[in-house]
Amino acid sequence: MSKPQVGIIMGSKSDLPIMQQAAEMLEQFGVPFEITVVSAHRTPMRMVEYAKNASGRGLKVIIAGAGGAAHLPGMVASITSLPVIGVPVKSSNSIDGWDSILSILQMPNGVPVATVALNAAKNAGILAGQVIGASDTSIQKKISEYKQELRQKVLDTVPEVEALGKK
Repeated sequence: MSKPQVGIIMGSKSDLPIMQQAAEMLEQFGVPFEITVVSAHRTPMRMVEYAKNASGRGLKVIIAGAGGAAHLPGMVASITSLPVIGVPVKSSNSIDGWDSILSILQMPNGVPVATVALNAAKNAGILAGQVIGASDTSIQKKISEYKQELRQKVLDTVPEVEALGKK
């Protein structure tokens, strides 16, 4: 297997059903990745080591999902020079996900985190693929094909919807 280019991390195993969606998109695009649990609050030294060593291990992007206070994406971004994509996760202790969204979105200047919608790990996988695809034409081609499929799915619905207006 190729060396991972994207790291997918999450605050706890309970985030896996959401974060797995990022992995599925990366698999579809042929982007090698790794996936693990790294908690900002319960394993802070593991988080620091992961972020410090990510680039040296060949990672090019980190996708970090977290619920509740959701400090993981921002803390990782404060340690690494790699792009970090934050996935706010609606968790059991969440305030409808707003706490997670705002914790990831409201980063201070100098420590950016790209933030996708609540539970939108699929979009994080696509965005990470686009970052890798900027310098890898084979990945870029797969993403272009995926987007063409999306367009076609919408266009395929046009006649059916327009027919409703003619009744």
